[in-house]
Amino acid sequence: MSKHTGFVKGKGLLVVLSGFSGAGKSTLTKKLLAEYDYAYSVSATTRKPREGEVDGKDYYFVDRETFEKLIAEDALLEYNEYVGNFYGTPKEPVLGNLENGKDVILEIDVNGARQIRKQYPEAVLIFVTAPSARELAERLSGRGTESVDVVIKRLTQSIKEKDDALSYDYLIINDDLEETAKHLNSLIQDQHMRLSQQGKYLDDFVKEMKDLLASLK
Repeated sequence: MSKHTGFVKGKGLLVVLSGFSGAGKSTLTKKLLAEYDYAYSVSATTRKPREGEVDGKDYYFVDRETFEKLIAEDALLEYNEYVGNFYGTPKEPVLGNLENGKDVILEIDVNGARQIRKQYPEAVLIFVTAPSARELAERLSGRGTESVDVVIKRLTQSIKEKDDALSYDYLIINDDLEETAKHLNSLIQDQHMRLSQQGKYLDDFVKEMKDLLASLK
């Protein structure tokens, strides 16, 4: 185990990052990956790539038949259908990074987060929102990649997601990207001090005390 200030880091943390469409969670995730030491789980999806997106980096873009094969082979940690397309998290790279002590960020929707919570209760669930509903709508419209109908569908979906968002551990308001990224990184690192993460350290500590007492008798 490698030592860090204030805690001992063993197995990596599974961090679930979700949010209303347009809240800026993708931009926030990219900021975290660029400035801090996180592993990113690339999701698989059946939707078409947007301009500038790269297969294998932003998403694994696959057809519906391929995605259904991944489901049948139990090769996904979670999967869901959203606005007519499938999204899912490949299992192997996530579990590998966690075992190697790397914190992994999963950028997934609320349905996927619900599945992750059942499988990994120790996962940290963080929900991202814009400062206001009006700004959320403006961000969606400002993309220039979504039709009015799609924007309406995404806003309608956000209303439905509110109850799920209340089950998350933390809420982050993404107002200023730089400051939000700093706060989010600090929040994630603080999770390593939870007893669920430090139990092994306490076990070793008590064993050492017992050995010490035995040597003094």
